[in-house]
Amino acid sequence: MDMRASLNTPPFVELDAVSFAYPGRAYAVRSVNLQIAQGTFHSLIGRSGCGKTTVLKLAAGLLGPQSGQVLLQGQRVKKPSYAMGFVFQAPTLLDWLDVLGNVLLPLSLHGRVSNAQSAKALELLAQLGLTELQRRFPQQLSGGQQSRVAIARALVTSPPLLFMDEPFAALDAITRSELQRDLITLFRQQGVSVLFVTHDIGEAVYLSDQVSVMHAGELVHQMPVDLPYPRDSALRYTPEFNDRCARLAQAMDRKI
Repeated sequence: MDMRASLNTPPFVELDAVSFAYPGRAYAVRSVNLQIAQGTFHSLIGRSGCGKTTVLKLAAGLLGPQSGQVLLQGQRVKKPSYAMGFVFQAPTLLDWLDVLGNVLLPLSLHGRVSNAQSAKALELLAQLGLTELQRRFPQQLSGGQQSRVAIARALVTSPPLLFMDEPFAALDAITRSELQRDLITLFRQQGVSVLFVTHDIGEAVYLSDQVSVMHAGELVHQMPVDLPYPRDSALRYTPEFNDRCARLAQAMDRKI
């Protein structure tokens, strides 16, 4: 079953005329209007310093807007909640916990982990190819394996909303491609809504249902990605894929 919601349904997440400035600096984000439909994968792209990570932090309640509002299912977002999962560029695993312990951390912080929760963690590890590594410690893992652990940790609480801030930026091209493939599979299986920040146009097109382009703190272009599922590596070499990438490149260059 296709887990993507229609982009015409009421927004699951909405940023309504949101602006934000860091102390003593010009606005990092200006009057951004952004809507994410439930069960969809939405990417923010743009050059470094354009404000895309600030938008993600505002959407997650990690920052409070100075004007406008952020809504999650119609309710104003004031701080991060248990309904949200996070994956950042650095996996930030705890060195003294093994792989399984790191994945279970968000659950163990709230009390004793149930058998069902442990089973969920083991299922995620299996889906990410980490079953045989579950008793290893972070320093025994490659960068790609650490990123997989971070994804499993973010999903173990079954959050309806996942925020990802350039999680694959530090990885080599082959590992990055493999993680993109596994992420899109998990996204469809879990039915989670995703806001994903990247500067990589090809990554955004491959993963997303919708891509928004930012420039100098403003959202300047939005494009639906109407490419079929399943999306495999062969998709990256099709005219349709390259056409979407070219259109987004033009938008980043402010040519459309």
